[in-house]
Amino acid sequence: MINRDLLEQYAKDIDVVLDNNMLSQFQVYAGELLGTNRMYNLTAITNPDDVLVKHFVDSLMLLKYFDLDYGMKIIDIGSGAGFPGIPLLIAKNNKLQLTMVDSIAKKIRFLENALQSCGLEAQIVCERAEVLGQDAQYREQYDVATARAVANLSALCEYCLPLVKVGGYFIALKGSLDEVSDAQHAIEVLGGETESNVSYKLPNGDARSLVIIRKISQTPTEYPRKSKKITTKPL
Repeated sequence: MINRDLLEQYAKDIDVVLDNNMLSQFQVYAGELLGTNRMYNLTAITNPDDVLVKHFVDSLMLLKYFDLDYGMKIIDIGSGAGFPGIPLLIAKNNKLQLTMVDSIAKKIRFLENALQSCGLEAQIVCERAEVLGQDAQYREQYDVATARAVANLSALCEYCLPLVKVGGYFIALKGSLDEVSDAQHAIEVLGGETESNVSYKLPNGDARSLVIIRKISQTPTEYPRKSKKITTKPL
């Protein structure tokens, strides 16, 4: 299904070591993704080599620039088909306290099946991020929030920073455009501070960036707002 040797090498190039069990889990995950994708759309990327680079390696790039410690409490917003959450969980040997969030039921079902098939454990929540951000069970409870290809950075900050505890981090996996300056006001209002904004290229040459925002103060209680306001009246 996917080229295990190539995945192992690409991971090694960014100082991520994948053992045989992890490579097998990625193989199973790719099979679940592409098999389910024939029934309903999870991803427009269907070539196994592209899945390897544009989904798996792209997700693992987070580990090159941020050290996820075993046992960290992490929430992945807009998980969709499981990126970056499942690749990170595999690479960390299933030793993250991961919560995966999506509001679309069919994607939640896929995540549940994929985790079971790969022998992984995570909490799966079918809800909108802005609802969880106002729920005491989730608000400011996480060491790290992640999001990949969900929305512009300003909106992402309002979805994600309320979920991060003070001293924790929001990590956004983005495309080639630099969105930090446009999101600076939102970052500050929501209690964040930009720690790094790294640009890099995937093995196929595609440009990407990783924005790491540290939570330095509590998010004001009026945030996150309802989704329509986040979209129509960005911070």
